[in-house]
Amino acid sequence: MRKLVLAVAMIAAMPVAAQAADAEAGKTVFNKCKACHQLGKNAVGPDLKGVIGRKAGTVEGYKYSEAMLNSGLTWDAATMKEYLADPKKKVPGNKMVFAGIKDPTDEENLIAYLETQK
Repeated sequence: MRKLVLAVAMIAAMPVAAQAADAEAGKTVFNKCKACHQLGKNAVGPDLKGVIGRKAGTVEGYKYSEAMLNSGLTWDAATMKEYLADPKKKVPGNKMVFAGIKDPTDEENLIAYLETQK
């Protein structure tokens, strides 16, 4: 029984150990965002510099949707991952027209990159 528990624990840990987020690869994924977002200034979308750890709807000078203003979200890695996968599902009524990032590895790498942008 002890060997079985150990084997299950090792299998469960494999995906995490096998795939670490790659901020450099995330920089490339960020190219998908550049049509609307910049680092250091607002554009069509709000400034994404410092987004990880920031409360949603709080970038000065950007006009957010009521949905985003009232979302109550703080952009941590888990929340950002859900949002990137399907922005309209995570925050119904938000202004972002992007359909989302469907590759979980791209999501993780993008978040790792955004975490470096303080």
